Amino acid sequence: MHTCVHPRVSTMLLLLFVSILKAFCPCSGENGLLHAYSPGDIIIGGLFPVHRETNRSTMYDFKSFLRTQVMIYTIREINQRTPRVLPDFTLGYDIYDTCGDVNFAIRATLQLLKNQSDPERCLVPASFQSALPEPQTKAVIGEGYSEVSIAIARVIALSSVTQISYASTSEHLSRKRKFPTFLRTISSDEHQTRAIAKLVYKFNWKSVAIVGSDDEYGKYGSDNLVYIFREIKKICIEFIDILPGDFYEDLTKVNALVSKINKSSAEAIIMFTKDTNVGPIMREAINQKLNRTWIASDSWSTSSKVYQLKGIEKAGEVFGFISKMNEVPSFKDYVMSMFNGTTNAILEHYLTHYPLCSYRTDDNRCVADNIDMDKLYNVYLAVQVIVEGLRHLLKCDNQQCKHSGKFTALELFKEIKKVNFTVNTTHIFFNDNGDPSLGYDIVYWNTTNSTRIENFITYLFPKIIHVYHVALILFCLSQVTAYNCSKTCAPGQELKMQSKECCKDCVPCADGEFSAGNDEFSSPQRDKCLNKTVEFLHWEDPFVIILSCLGVFGIFVIFVFAMLFTMYHSTPIVKAVGGYLCFLELFSLLACFCVMFTFTGEPTRVSCMVGLPVFGLALSLCMACILANLFQILVGFNFDLKIGSWKKKLNRPLAVVTIVFGVQLAVCVSWLYFNPPFPDKETLNNAIVLKCDKGSDKFFIAMLGYNGFLAVSCLLFAFKGKQLPDLYKNARLITTSMMLFLIIWILLIPIYISLIGKYKRAIEGAAILISSYSILCCHLAPKCYIMVFRKEINNQHAITEYIRKHYEQNNMCLSVRGCLKDIFRNIISKRDLFILAHRFIANISVLLYC
Repeated sequence: MHTCVHPRVSTMLLLLFVSILKAFCPCSGENGLLHAYSPGDIIIGGLFPVHRETNRSTMYDFKSFLRTQVMIYTIREINQRTPRVLPDFTLGYDIYDTCGDVNFAIRATLQLLKNQSDPERCLVPASFQSALPEPQTKAVIGEGYSEVSIAIARVIALSSVTQISYASTSEHLSRKRKFPTFLRTISSDEHQTRAIAKLVYKFNWKSVAIVGSDDEYGKYGSDNLVYIFREIKKICIEFIDILPGDFYEDLTKVNALVSKINKSSAEAIIMFTKDTNVGPIMREAINQKLNRTWIASDSWSTSSKVYQLKGIEKAGEVFGFISKMNEVPSFKDYVMSMFNGTTNAILEHYLTHYPLCSYRTDDNRCVADNIDMDKLYNVYLAVQVIVEGLRHLLKCDNQQCKHSGKFTALELFKEIKKVNFTVNTTHIFFNDNGDPSLGYDIVYWNTTNSTRIENFITYLFPKIIHVYHVALILFCLSQVTAYNCSKTCAPGQELKMQSKECCKDCVPCADGEFSAGNDEFSSPQRDKCLNKTVEFLHWEDPFVIILSCLGVFGIFVIFVFAMLFTMYHSTPIVKAVGGYLCFLELFSLLACFCVMFTFTGEPTRVSCMVGLPVFGLALSLCMACILANLFQILVGFNFDLKIGSWKKKLNRPLAVVTIVFGVQLAVCVSWLYFNPPFPDKETLNNAIVLKCDKGSDKFFIAMLGYNGFLAVSCLLFAFKGKQLPDLYKNARLITTSMMLFLIIWILLIPIYISLIGKYKRAIEGAAILISSYSILCCHLAPKCYIMVFRKEINNQHAITEYIRKHYEQNNMCLSVRGCLKDIFRNIISKRDLFILAHRFIANISVLLYC
């Protein structure tokens, strides 16, 4: 979307701005701008902060210099590649040093946006001479800083030129109404701030401090972190400090901030600012030996100027976020060969003025050691994206391009916006906001050995969602220095909120008061301290004894039922209950009765992980068998020609059981992998209760909800089957058992939630016992009764006679002759007659349980 501004007005303002800049520009080079140019049919612009200050006397950014060279290297490689990517066309470049300054960046942008006119800009009539010409530069890569990118994006959008940033992460740039042609090859701060918040949450840090810079990058990052932490609610923000633009030059402000951090109780210090600000902070932190936990945003997480500080390990642990790491193919070899004999203005300026590695004899090795693998690769990726857009726009194959080569910047932007391809191992496309399909890596600074970046940073996990992994948690607990808010006070002290924002301090008790330990409580008379008792379900508890006896009896009954089903496995009563499915039901109920015993005794990691997840799996398996059996009966008695065929195709009991049980298996395995139940304790006024924490309430609710869904499904199927000829009352008994199951859990859930103390686990065991007995007694026990005491109805003749009487009472034909009369009476076609006869014979087989 383009915002139309009168061309003459906008140009007059820009020219006036340029004139003022020329008057005060101290830089050398053409028009005061250091830049490198190479001609070509299609020019790609580049904006990089090679210097950090406009006088170019200090603050040389060596990594930005390498980013200019990787852009040149990539364009050169594409021009020389065989077969050609863009036959009949060559790419050129026009790269400017912006000094990281908005004014210089706008000047460089205006130099790029020049050449032929476009009469259709902003619906201007063709006869009107446009003051904003169609530029020769069709796409621009840069800038690095969000604040600078925001400024130049407004100018670039006037000519519809594509801008692709390799490092600007501000969420403001995702607003397409303001920045319609802005794209980037790095994820936005929206994802980074949420990743940082999740890291803090998973490490269980309760308080943090946030330090941001006074620019678009730092302000938005800090504000978004505050918003996310307030959403989480469990994390307290000790303080927020926004650094002014001249912070790194003012040692008084640096010392004040570090002292503030030292006095705070923040367990993690989040730094959302540039490395120019971080450097002085870390130097002072080293001097004061802070030994804190720092979280680095992507702007300084791989900064050589920070991690090469002497004694950096005294500052503490550093976790950081960087864009996805990849290596530009063969670029390191290109640098090692001293840029393969090529030359350009920026390279010559570097070799002349800034011999960074002059103190070493292996200059090329020194240069190669400073190659990063995040933003350098993002520049490489930006060039590849532009080339892919050109290839589609010009309709190129390996031999020729069908397009003439005359196109507007807007046409190229539309093609670039649609790219969806893979570069090496990186798959990239842009969403509606112009953000890429990339993520962040988490890094940890290993300060124990080398000063080279590849050894200095240890890659933990490629995605923040996996941060809960056990190895990472153990690593955190053993390495990170924590300023724990939950202090244990000495005798005679109590916790009270004092000067600190987030944490309570230990203060002396008031006159006439004294403190008890964590394992003590005051007597009713308040005259002495009593020890708190440790409570859990003991085996000697009367309630536990009753539950255990019921569990043992249930196991005994299951073995008896299993023997009966084995002895009568070929009889109709066993086939009516599902045949081999009944043995799966018995096995699942056996597991339920055995699981009940894990709720007794002192909770352990194993007993907690086995309890509820295994019960959920066992009950799902049992209900899956019942559901398959009911479905089998409904299909058997279905005579509908239209829908009967597809139902019969679905009548695969083993497949039904596998699918239904597989869903619950996926839920419980995920539960045990990501956030399993674990032993915990609850401190009451006069006791400490040992219990099992469920780990994840979401997985627990999903497990229980799925079993409830299966129970309702069985209930509906059974209710529908009540109208069918059922000699053994199978559907009615299943309806009763499922109703009992649902009523039991509906009643026990509020009791469980309101109950406090050790008997909470006993309620869980009781619910499992009652659920298991409801299925055992209402569904399986009546079948065993028929096997032993009603053998006269456990044969095929009794079943056939019962079905015949049922259909006679309902005025339905059962004999072949009767059905044929009905068919001829209704003049059914031969094809329908054949299908119905085939269906009749098949269903009779089912009805006889053969």
